[in-house]
Amino acid sequence: MSTIEFQKYQGTGNDFVMIDDRQEVFDLDDHHLVAQLCDRKFGIGADGLIIVRNHGSADFKMVYYNSDGHLTSLCGNGSRCAVKFAQTLGLVEGPCSFETSEGILNANIVGELVHIQMPDVHKIETFEDHYFLNTGSPHHICKVADVEQYDVYNEGKKIRYGAPYHETGSNVNFMEPKGSSQIFVRTYERGVEDETLSCGTGVTAAALVQGLLGESSPINVQTLGGHLQISFEKENGGFKNVFLIGPAEKVFAGSITL
Repeated sequence: MSTIEFQKYQGTGNDFVMIDDRQEVFDLDDHHLVAQLCDRKFGIGADGLIIVRNHGSADFKMVYYNSDGHLTSLCGNGSRCAVKFAQTLGLVEGPCSFETSEGILNANIVGELVHIQMPDVHKIETFEDHYFLNTGSPHHICKVADVEQYDVYNEGKKIRYGAPYHETGSNVNFMEPKGSSQIFVRTYERGVEDETLSCGTGVTAAALVQGLLGESSPINVQTLGGHLQISFEKENGGFKNVFLIGPAEKVFAGSITL
């Protein structure tokens, strides 16, 4: 039996188990353990698990798993939570940088908000009934009416497993404009295989679609879990200096014996 110390964080309702692994004792290949820790009935419960380790040149390294136990692409809300967690560990204070699956990202803590610089987006693919782009994770964006009543789980699941994505899958976002530079976004996340209360890379993708359609930066985003803001600069049909801005809060700390 072993005991794991952890903290639980949430960013607009997207929740994560956070583990300080600067001693590098956590087995990064133990996908079953990660899934067990994320299980909401038999474990701690979370949308994902984040390992924080030391880094040679950046302030820290973030290793991110979806709740199914698999390493995956960039998580925006998880990144914000990782920065706040790193602050409690004394690794960062204010402007910082950290390693992710997308390379080194920059961040800043301003009051209660964490600003994460997201990867540049060079192209948004436009189709008859949706958009597709990669903001560190792949995102399918649909505009819908009355998103609050929309069947996100069933419709998102169909798209996530359907052509052209199939098993590789895509996150699926349903977006409703709510006024000038205001949108409401709900997301079906692959790896979680359910709707989450918020998805950082997803709301970033939806906001950039609005930018493509002529909306100006920043875009204010409502999710089921709270409010986020996306700022960006347009460049040659793409976007640079993209920032995901929002809160990240510690929920509780504890230990689990397995």
